[in-house]
Amino acid sequence: MESIRSFKDRVFLVIKGLAMGAANKVPGVSGGVVAFVAGFYEEFIYSLQRVNKTAFKLLFNGRFKSFYKYVNGKFLFLLFLGMIISYFSVSKILDYLIVHYQLYVWSTFFGMILGSIYYIDKDFGDWNAKTVISLLIGALIGISISFLDPATENDNLLFVFLCGIISVSGMTLPGFSGSFILILLGNYVLLLVDSVNALYNTISDIITCNFEFVKDQARIRMLKVLSVFTLGSVTGLVTFSHVLNYILKHYKSITLATIIGFIIGSLGVVWPWKKTIYKLDTNGDSVLDSTGAPIIENYQRFLPELNTETYTAIAYIVFGILIVLALEWYGQRTKKIK
Repeated sequence: MESIRSFKDRVFLVIKGLAMGAANKVPGVSGGVVAFVAGFYEEFIYSLQRVNKTAFKLLFNGRFKSFYKYVNGKFLFLLFLGMIISYFSVSKILDYLIVHYQLYVWSTFFGMILGSIYYIDKDFGDWNAKTVISLLIGALIGISISFLDPATENDNLLFVFLCGIISVSGMTLPGFSGSFILILLGNYVLLLVDSVNALYNTISDIITCNFEFVKDQARIRMLKVLSVFTLGSVTGLVTFSHVLNYILKHYKSITLATIIGFIIGSLGVVWPWKKTIYKLDTNGDSVLDSTGAPIIENYQRFLPELNTETYTAIAYIVFGILIVLALEWYGQRTKKIK
């Protein structure tokens, strides 16, 4: 599956990783949708499932070049490089935009998901009783998830490991938002805010040769939590990729129909017109995370009034659809050139 990529292709793959990483962090948006629409989903799943017994044998025997080639290392490296850069840059910008322009950000994502549904459905011509039922089941699961009540925070390391396995579904299953699932599991702030801040502060301390953090039990605990979550995520990523690779080979039409259903169901989560419900303590005051930001508990959705703000939001929905159509155009143009 490894192919010769031009410098421009490599740059665009990093950019796709940036987009995938940013999408994964936003509750309600799935990085898997980016992979699907940008045209590298199957290569992504194929590459991940190559992380198997043979790959580890090559690695432990010191055959690093063979290992790198076997797992499609160039592709995975560039993609994950983009995701890592995104985590500390683009996703930070998104955090700012969601705070100050929430309606327009959600509208853009809503449009992108609408465009994704069109894009995937356009090339899917195998509609029959089985695939229609699969689509309905996928949509029902997606919609049901958006209306579940979140659990309370739990830093038990076994539960954190399970959170890693479950939340990574957003990368491998288009339409399943890993971030939103973490909100439902009660651990979004713990795993994507507090523990990441602990890592960031630790790296800053190490750079300045300040090792006092080793005496900080709370910081060490957060680093343990992040390490276990990362291990769970890697385990989930590899496990899901093996399962998905198998079902894509043997039940491709049913799998794609179910994925379209998941994406349709995710529209309920990214519905632009919603009120954010924040977590409150017993006194009715907002509970804050380690950055001093209020913790999101869920969303209350409503139908908008027809006014200038609503028309602007609709324009952003159209903008979101155009982004997906531009990605599709670029993908087809690249195929023609090759």
